[in-house]
Amino acid sequence: MSQIDETPVDSGGQIKAFHIIVVFLSLFLTFFAWQFSRQQIETRVFQRFEASRDSVIALIVDRMEKYEDALWAGVAAIESHGGDISYEDWHVFAQSLDIHEKYPGINGIGVIHFHTEQTLDEYLSVQRGTRPQFRIFPDHDQPMFMPITYIEPESSNAAAIGLDVAHEVNRRSAALASRDTGTSQITGPITLVQDETSTAGFLFYTPFRKDGVPAGAVYAPFVVHKLMEGLLATELHNVRFSIQDQGTVIYDRHAEGDRFYDPDPMYSGHSEIDIYGRTWVVDVQTNLSFRGQNTYSQPTFILVAGLVIEALIIALLFLLAKANRRAIAYADQATVSLQQKTARLDATNKELFIKNEALEEFAYIASHDLKTPIRGINGLTEMIEEDLEGYFASPEANPEVQQNLKLIQTRVVRMNQLTQGIMEYAKVEVHAKENGVLDLERMLVDLVLDLGLNDGQLVLEGDVKSLGFDTINLRRVLENLIGNAVKYHQGAEPLQVVVSARQVDDRCCFSVADNGPGIDPKFHDRIFKVFQTLRLADMPESTGIGLAIVKKAVERNAGKIGLQSEEGKGSTFRFDWPGSDTSTQHPVSREAA
Repeated sequence: MSQIDETPVDSGGQIKAFHIIVVFLSLFLTFFAWQFSRQQIETRVFQRFEASRDSVIALIVDRMEKYEDALWAGVAAIESHGGDISYEDWHVFAQSLDIHEKYPGINGIGVIHFHTEQTLDEYLSVQRGTRPQFRIFPDHDQPMFMPITYIEPESSNAAAIGLDVAHEVNRRSAALASRDTGTSQITGPITLVQDETSTAGFLFYTPFRKDGVPAGAVYAPFVVHKLMEGLLATELHNVRFSIQDQGTVIYDRHAEGDRFYDPDPMYSGHSEIDIYGRTWVVDVQTNLSFRGQNTYSQPTFILVAGLVIEALIIALLFLLAKANRRAIAYADQATVSLQQKTARLDATNKELFIKNEALEEFAYIASHDLKTPIRGINGLTEMIEEDLEGYFASPEANPEVQQNLKLIQTRVVRMNQLTQGIMEYAKVEVHAKENGVLDLERMLVDLVLDLGLNDGQLVLEGDVKSLGFDTINLRRVLENLIGNAVKYHQGAEPLQVVVSARQVDDRCCFSVADNGPGIDPKFHDRIFKVFQTLRLADMPESTGIGLAIVKKAVERNAGKIGLQSEEGKGSTFRFDWPGSDTSTQHPVSREAA
């Protein structure tokens, strides 16, 4: 009897223990799957929020940089007129910008001149010669004057003409910072005189110079809410944001009246932007649209299914298999989506490549076609000068006439150099696939003769004798760097230029070192940009394209170019180039082959 009683007990105990183990394991797996799925989804959703937040910052920065380009274009227009510009010429320039189409959110673009009490009367006399009603307002006790001389479109900005920005601290401090640093600056929060709604705004300054001295600034007024509506109206739908400048809210899109306003946002965060002398704090929050697109019930489904499966072992196996299939399908779908996005990205890259080639071809053709009218202007100027020889020799001759003719000829030469530089810049891609064998020693010998150098002034070092990859552009790079060293050399010491070419793995590393005046490190990035030049009044005039050609050619061949230089300590340009043949050292002499 005792044996018969013990068998069911043992069997029941084993079965009950097995069930408990299965239940606990199932519960553990269910809760683990629920928690893991929830964490994964929350991570992806947060990453989407971060991407939207970063998009807000990037859009603001990119658009402000585009506005800065427009202001620097105005500076270039003024400096091309000798450091000042007439009312009519500024009107023509502003119309050519088409600011309301190309720069949405901008109120206008204008010119501010800097004056003291000693120069103010002459300035007012000149302005009232064409605009008798012109006046400066309001009165203030500052030692200098910064009146708004022109602004276009004038009809919507008439209230700002003649406003002296020196009267108010935010306007004045940003203008002075722009003048003193030579960089673009924006003001703190202000109310524009032409803004009837009296909402937050700011001014954007870029300085210009006349005869090497700060003379004024090109500026643009902005009403912040118009700027942001024009900037972000179509780009962002899932987040709302506000902007503060030193504690002052200058833009707030967290309005409760917005139908997508979320009183309890899923995510929020803020970022600081150091932008043109100010620090903007951008506070970004998700809205109902974001919540609707990023609310998932998958974790709840996993939990409920796991609890139901505790009572139905067969259903557990079935549901696990189904969940596995769903996971694989989701992975396959994600893979297909990634492949599609990759294909679209490749197509976009190809389209950009074609457009870039078309733009470069246009630049080359336009620059080439400009040469004919430039030559015509030069020829006509010479004919006028010849026709007026008798007049110039007479006592009644106005010396300014001949000076203006010389100025025209100087500008014609400058324009010709610019068009030639643009053509050379466009040729970088045209010649990029043309290969030959470039004999470095032979090329430098020719440069010694072309530049009129003495023996020993141009030296070649290193183990590379010749190269055979994109040699036309390589010659252009070396000629630009060596030519600049010769062109800008000053001082009592004789010119010394050392060119080094050494093989490192499958690249050739070049350096071009000189003992010239050197370049301040703060300008090292600027000099490689198109039309950027550091020319002083007593130095040769430059187009500002040569080093841009150098940088484009080097980067076109997957290389990098850098500069090591300080004022008064010479300059060393270093860059790398694909492939070469190697040999030994090669002295350079003036003897031609």
